Amino acid sequence: RNHERTLVMSRRAAELTKYAANAMLATRISFMNELANLADRLGADVEMVRQGIGSDPRIGYHFLYPGVGYGGSCFPKDVKALQHTATELGQPLALLAAVEVVNDAQKRMLVDKIVARLSGDLAGRRIALWGLAFKPNTDDMREAPARVIVEALAERGATVVAYDPVAMDEARRVFGAAPHLAYAASPLAACDGADALVVVTEWQEFRSPDFDEIRRRLRTPLVFDGRNVFTPADVRAAGLEYFGIGRGRS
Repeated sequence: RNHERTLVMSRRAAELTKYAANAMLATRISFMNELANLADRLGADVEMVRQGIGSDPRIGYHFLYPGVGYGGSCFPKDVKALQHTATELGQPLALLAAVEVVNDAQKRMLVDKIVARLSGDLAGRRIALWGLAFKPNTDDMREAPARVIVEALAERGATVVAYDPVAMDEARRVFGAAPHLAYAASPLAACDGADALVVVTEWQEFRSPDFDEIRRRLRTPLVFDGRNVFTPADVRAAGLEYFGIGRGRS
């Protein structure tokens, strides 16, 4: 009725529309992640940048949130499928290839920050990890950044103690009997004796924690916020050292 809900087009156009929509959203995410990494080096806060560019109606605010990369069943699959089709037709999509490269690297960004802060030595370290699912309100771990982060920390000798509201059973299936991974009964329990807290999924229950209690439970007062769910000043006021994605230097 408003010429917005239903569009009639050819089957080929409809298929391309579906893939193109997800590829565009994935591109926005990778663009913001690259911008966030630059903001870190410049000492700028990418949250301010996000609000600035999002206020332009030509851009808008949707999918401008930097983090540890996209995952799930749709974005990775559709970006790959569109590239595959284009390559078969002799029309490779260089931009989407770059989107994938950026996303793969971004999944390791938090680990790089942890390694740098702890002087490269993670052997024997205990890392509290909040969030296993690729996004909130699901137990889906397909292509989840948490999978890369857990394995990368384990490769460096760290033990991960994870908590997720709904995805821990799925994580047990995905990781199996991994000696480097344990599961906590609550977010705060994961912090007990940990050398750092790492936030990977932006679950609502993670957004307003008791930072003083987190500080008491952590062995080392470090917070690595992979989804920028916290206000840096609030974290630092509790005596914690804060590292976000594109929030400037701690």
